[in-house]
Amino acid sequence: MGFSMQPYGIQTMLKEGHKHLSGLEEAVLKNIDACKELSAITRTSLGPNGMNKMVINHLDKLFVTNDAATIVNELEVQHPAAKILVLAGKAQQEEIGDGANLAISFAEELLQNAEELIRTGLHPSEIISGYTKAINKTVEILCELVEKGSESMDVRVKEQVITRMKAAVASKQYGQEGVLCSLVADACIQVCPKNPANFDVDNVRVAKLLGGGLHNSTIVRGMVLKNDAVGLGSIKRIEKAKVAVFVSGVDTTATETKGTVLIHSAEQLENYAKTEEAKVEELIKAVVDSGAKVIVSGGAVGEMALHFCERYKLMVLKISSKFELRRFCHTTGAVALLKLSQPKPDDLGYVDSVSVEEIGGVRVTIVRSEEGGNRVSTVVLRGSTDSILDDLERAVDDGVNTYKAMCRDSRVVPGAAATEIELARRLKEFSFKETGLDQYAIAKFAESFEMIPRTLAENAGLNAIDIISKLYEQHASGNAKVGVDLEAGETGEDVCKDVSAMNVWDLYVTKFFALKYAADAACTVLRVDQIIMAKPAGGPKREQPAGMDED
Repeated sequence: MGFSMQPYGIQTMLKEGHKHLSGLEEAVLKNIDACKELSAITRTSLGPNGMNKMVINHLDKLFVTNDAATIVNELEVQHPAAKILVLAGKAQQEEIGDGANLAISFAEELLQNAEELIRTGLHPSEIISGYTKAINKTVEILCELVEKGSESMDVRVKEQVITRMKAAVASKQYGQEGVLCSLVADACIQVCPKNPANFDVDNVRVAKLLGGGLHNSTIVRGMVLKNDAVGLGSIKRIEKAKVAVFVSGVDTTATETKGTVLIHSAEQLENYAKTEEAKVEELIKAVVDSGAKVIVSGGAVGEMALHFCERYKLMVLKISSKFELRRFCHTTGAVALLKLSQPKPDDLGYVDSVSVEEIGGVRVTIVRSEEGGNRVSTVVLRGSTDSILDDLERAVDDGVNTYKAMCRDSRVVPGAAATEIELARRLKEFSFKETGLDQYAIAKFAESFEMIPRTLAENAGLNAIDIISKLYEQHASGNAKVGVDLEAGETGEDVCKDVSAMNVWDLYVTKFFALKYAADAACTVLRVDQIIMAKPAGGPKREQPAGMDED
C-alpha cells in the first residue's frame, strides 16, 4: 500500500499543477530579477552610440535595430513582471513615439535600487510611498527646467522643428540625423493642417526602395505606389488629370443568376459577343465622358476593359491594398465608387501628375498632388539592404511622432543627460528635508537618474564615473544646462559642455511621460507580493495569426 501525502494549505484549494510563489524572496525579488534581464537587453541600445540588436521573431523575420520598442515587441516576453515593463514601453511608444528605451531602462533602475532598499530592511509599501512623492516632485522640477521661450514655436519653421527633432532621430541613426531631420521636417510641414494640433502621423508615408544610399532619398508631395501601370501601357505619364476610383475592379460584372442562352446560328453568336463588347465600351466611354483620364482599380482589370481603356487613352492603376486605396482617395480627394459606372463630377479626384518611373531597378508609380490641399507626402528612402531601410523607416517614424508631440506641446528641456543630473541633484536635496523612512526611497529615486549619463557614457566607451562626478560639480555651481558631449570624448576634450552650445534639446512631453510611466511600472511590480499561476491549459498550442500586412 503506497503512502500518499494529503495536500494541505493552498494546495487543497487549487488544481494540481499550479505554481504559487509568495514572500519577498520568491515573488518580489524574482520579479525584479526578470525586469533586470529585460533591461540588460535594451539598455545598451540607449542613446546615439547605442548598439544594435539582432532579433529573429517567431516568423523567422530578422530585425537589426536599436529601437527598444521594436526589440521588446518582437521578443515575446513571457514573464508577467517583465511584461509590465514592456507595456510601459509600448504606452510610451504609442503616446509620444520616442523614449520607450528611457521608460524601460529607468523603471528597471528604480527596481534595482528598490531591491537594495528591501535587502536593507525597508518594506515595499514605504518604497512605493517614497517613489510616489519623488515622481510628483520630479514633475514639478521638470517644469522649472523648461527652456524659456520654447513654449511658443511655429511648427512650420524648419529650423525650429529640426532643433526639437534632432535628438529623437540621432538616437536611432547617429551621424545621419542632419539628412533625415531635414527630410522629415519638410514632409511634416507640407502636410501640417491649419490647426497643427490635428496633425495626423498617417499622412507622412514612407516608401522603401533598395539601392542607392541615404543621400539619394527624396520627398514626394503625394504618394509612391510600388507597382507599374496596368496593361500594355502605352500611357506612362499624365499631367493635370482627373481620377476615377473603383473599388471592385474594372471588368464586366458577372450576374448573380445563371441563365441558359440557346443560339441557333452563327450570326446570333457574333451578335452575342458584340453586345458584350458594346456594353464594356459604353461603360468605359461613360468614364471618359465624365472627364477622367486616370482609372484606379481596387481589383482585377479585365482584358476587354483594358483594351478600351487603351483605345480611349486612359491610364489604369491597380491598388490591391484597401488601406493604400483609402490613402489614395485621401491624397487626390476622390470618392471610391463601388461599381463601374459614370462618376459624378464630385466623385472625381485631381492629380497634378501620375507617372511611372524607375528607381533603382524598381518601377514605381508616383502620384503627385502639389496644388489643392496637400494631404499626403511620402519620404522615399534608399539604402543598400532591407534591414537598413527598416531601421531608417523607424527613425523617420520617430521623427514624425516627435513632430506630432511638438504640435501639441513644444516646450523643450536640456538634452544630453543635463536634465537628469539636475533632477538627481534637486531630488537629493528634497530627500534630506523628508523625515520618514521614505526619504531613503526618494534618495534612491534621485540616484536612479544617474543611470542615463552612465549608460550614455558607457555606450560611447567613456569613463562613466568620472563624467558623472564632473557633471555634478558643474550643476552644483549653478550650470543647470551642462550635459555630456559624446563627440568630444573621442578627441579628448572636456566632455561636459553646455547643451545650448551643442544644440541638444529633448521634448518636455517625452521626458514627462517616460518618467511617469517608468515610475508607475516600477510601483506596480513592487506592489506584487504573491504570484499564483494556474496549470497551463492542455491541448495543442494555438498558432499565431498569419502575418498581417504592414498597415
